[in-house]
Amino acid sequence: MPSLPPPIVAFDLEGVFLPEIWIAFAEQSALPALRRTTRDEPDYNKLMQERMAILRQNNLTLHDIQQAIDKMEPLPGATDFLGWIRRSAQLVIITDSFYEFVRPFLPKLGWPTVFAHTLEVDPDGMVAGYRLRVPNGKPMAVEAFKKLGFRTAAVGDSYNDTAMLAAADRGIFFRPPDKVIEDFPQFPITRTYDELRAQIEQFLRGGRHG
Repeated sequence: MPSLPPPIVAFDLEGVFLPEIWIAFAEQSALPALRRTTRDEPDYNKLMQERMAILRQNNLTLHDIQQAIDKMEPLPGATDFLGWIRRSAQLVIITDSFYEFVRPFLPKLGWPTVFAHTLEVDPDGMVAGYRLRVPNGKPMAVEAFKKLGFRTAAVGDSYNDTAMLAAADRGIFFRPPDKVIEDFPQFPITRTYDELRAQIEQFLRGGRHG
């Protein structure tokens, strides 16, 4: 029997390894409108325009958000799970968050490889815009890994992850909201790191969707 190609697993970040940064900031700033995430709004540009408008209206800067981030920790069990996956396969984290947000978490997560976007900040420290690394970067990355000869699995929790999950040899949901499950019933659902590990172990043995 021929050997399988080497595996690589692509993960979303927030909701998989980290709490949702915007939700945490919404709670700390007492602005419930900032609780909306890609779990609620599939249109990423619309969501970011709404967020930036709220920040401007309340005179909140990037520094204010980063202060909230400094108080956050990875989800319980995330670092242990990352330790296991590193011993089992190569991994990459592909997020629609921003390097300005995720850098403080990198040492807490063991310095994983992260693909993120970049914020545009004006001289007053206000978030003025954002630059995507590339449009549709999540599925593009998975397709590129496949062209480079990898077997691919992908893990995410939101609407903006579904194209990445579909592009992978095996796509897996981790703690998605009910509406996302309803709209994308083809992907297996996991709610604990043990369940996620079982799905990935099946993939490493050669399984695909299911």
